[in-house]
Amino acid sequence: MSGKINLVLATLLVGCGLSLVNAQYQARHLFIELERAQSQARQLDIEWAQLQLDQSTLGKHARIEEIARRDLNMTPLTAARTQYLTPEHAK
Repeated sequence: MSGKINLVLATLLVGCGLSLVNAQYQARHLFIELERAQSQARQLDIEWAQLQLDQSTLGKHARIEEIARRDLNMTPLTAARTQYLTPEHAK
């Protein structure tokens, strides 16, 4: 009788040990996934900040005006160059 109890207890002990090993393995695996996700989130935050900086730089009026002058050979509008169109036959 005592031998059967020892066998049952030993089996339960081995089962609990295996369950503990499995739980630790899953916890490590989940921790690694968490670390990867956090690293990816940090990288995406860096990219987002860089994109916001690029957007603010690219949209500045001075930069647009400089590109228009340099690449498109445009000049600023002056009153002397302005032409006003009026209808010939006003009704």
